[in-house]
Amino acid sequence: MTDRIPVLTIDGPGGAGKGTISGLLAGRLGWHLLDSGALYRLTAAAAIKHGVALNDESAVAALAGSLDVAFPVEDGKTRTLLEGEEVSRLIRTEQMGEQASQIAALPAVRTALLQRQRDFRHAPGLVADGRDMGTVVFTDAPLKVFLTASAEERARRRHLQLQEAGMNASLSSLLKEIQARDARDTQRSVAPLKPANDAITLDTTRLSIPEVVERLSELLAQKGLTSDT
Repeated sequence: MTDRIPVLTIDGPGGAGKGTISGLLAGRLGWHLLDSGALYRLTAAAAIKHGVALNDESAVAALAGSLDVAFPVEDGKTRTLLEGEEVSRLIRTEQMGEQASQIAALPAVRTALLQRQRDFRHAPGLVADGRDMGTVVFTDAPLKVFLTASAEERARRRHLQLQEAGMNASLSSLLKEIQARDARDTQRSVAPLKPANDAITLDTTRLSIPEVVERLSELLAQKGLTSDT
């Protein structure tokens, strides 16, 4: 039964390190990976690809329900495939992030993607990265973590990522966008961003990626959750 397959949920705001940490842990454990935030970006990308207006809730929801996506982890790096096409870089633009946040506020889209997300739960286990993995999607997960960091630090990290990718961006503009997205995500009526009641909150502002991975590995060990579970 799928409910016996262990799930580690990692929720938190954008820029807290969820994606990188989740991919590293999934690779280390040999577990499957769900990048739920990417699902919304992928839905937005698919809507644009197929000429569906982002404010057409029913049409976007229909597209989301049949979304053809995969998140293979290879050599510690996560790939994102949409209809078999590599779109990892395409969906990580700030514009796509804004579009994803818009459609994530549509109840019909969230409903359509709910079962799609739960279908990622396969043996030996699943690392689920998102904003409502522990509060909505996998409420029975044996370990729930909420990663956070200051808005300033998250803007700095995003700015560095864009610079390394050869893309220009204003640090002050990134900070404003992150603050606006945080407000929208925490205040929305459907699945607002917040820690699950039984989640462990970890502030990554002053922690390195290896330090966060080790801390979560310790928590998994304390719960008896391994690739052999």
